[in-house]
Amino acid sequence: MASTRQEGDAANAPRSTPKQRAGRVGRAWQKSLDPGQQSAVLSWASFTATFATVRALTHWIRAGHGPSSGGMSVGGKHFHHYNIGIAMLGGVGAIAIRGAEKHRRHPITALSYGVGAALIVDELALLLDLEDVYWSQQGRKSVDVAITVIGVGGLAVTGFAFWPEARKALR
Repeated sequence: MASTRQEGDAANAPRSTPKQRAGRVGRAWQKSLDPGQQSAVLSWASFTATFATVRALTHWIRAGHGPSSGGMSVGGKHFHHYNIGIAMLGGVGAIAIRGAEKHRRHPITALSYGVGAALIVDELALLLDLEDVYWSQQGRKSVDVAITVIGVGGLAVTGFAFWPEARKALR
């Protein structure tokens, strides 16, 4: 006769491996989100992570760490990271226009969109004023825009199940 496991035996039960847990999370991801929702979540998360990382890195460089030039230089001129963002969004746009559906829905495309947008938004005040105002009060515009984008993105992403129902209710 097989013994039944009792409540006290839970500590002795075999634990799932990280690989098994990752597999379950991956299946839940596939089951609960359609490809468009997955892309939105990845874009929003990569925007948020990139913006936070770039802000932290620039403060670290300004505090005297890292490159002595204060950042990236090309041909003796400061190279702003919004240029990388513009190139990334150009690549994402090219994929959107001419890419195969598997490339449009690929996670790297969604991640690239979020990263590129964050690199541009981080220096938005510079682009608006056409002056290097990153560390001035005017530079705060970039932070305000990013926080707004993160907040609105979070609202949109977390409300995925609700928005279609709300639209139906408003018809």
